[in-house]
Amino acid sequence: MGSRKNFDKDFKLLVVQELLAGKPTAQVSREHDIKYDLARRWLREYKSNPKHAFAGKGVASTVEARNAELERLVGKLYAENDFLKKALDSLRSMLADSNGER
Repeated sequence: MGSRKNFDKDFKLLVVQELLAGKPTAQVSREHDIKYDLARRWLREYKSNPKHAFAGKGVASTVEARNAELERLVGKLYAENDFLKKALDSLRSMLADSNGER
């Protein structure tokens, strides 16, 4: 059996917004490679409770938040590492210059 696809809240809202804008369900379904009935169900869920639509279990958003946090940390560490490499090169250059002057 095939595995079930999991769609995040942002994707579902994108599909719903296109449907609310008047785009035909068949077209939206084709463009986003989802089943027609699934798009209709998301629209129904959204219309029944727009504020709390697609709340889910929170697992995906927690994982996504953690991934985003780790990506920020990697970026910060990369920048710090780059700074330290440049500082080391500068210190080595200064040391070599001072040793050469004596």
